[in-house]
Amino acid sequence: MNTPSLPPPPPRSALLALQRATHATLHLITTELADLDLTAAEINALANLADGQGRTVSALGAAVGSRPTTLTSVLDRLERRGHITRGRRPGDRRTVLVELTGSGREAAAVVTRTLAGLEDRALAGLSAQDLAGFHAVLEKLVEEGTPT
Repeated sequence: MNTPSLPPPPPRSALLALQRATHATLHLITTELADLDLTAAEINALANLADGQGRTVSALGAAVGSRPTTLTSVLDRLERRGHITRGRRPGDRRTVLVELTGSGREAAAVVTRTLAGLEDRALAGLSAQDLAGFHAVLEKLVEEGTPT
């Protein structure tokens, strides 16, 4: 009796694997930081402001991988919660500067510690060569997706 053969497995796709990893990571991050009651986008914004340097909306948008118009609602929520302020850069009335407040610095510190712990656990046991390759792939993907 002939048994029907199974179809071949789908080809491995680095992009699909990255997408699955991204969703799993976002779920893990928002679960670990549930006490802060922040969305993944808000966590991302705070993490990118955690160094204490103010950013223009366009620079922050580039750092978080979002258009400034999309980022506006995230910043609105963070501002309502008292985590950021938006003000004008001295000498430039058109440029909006985003900065952390005291509560924003506290939340960003929790975010930074949590992300560092998650990264340490997730990447434990990988060689320096594996990590370098992983970062090279990420950099190429960012480069490919960045408008010229």
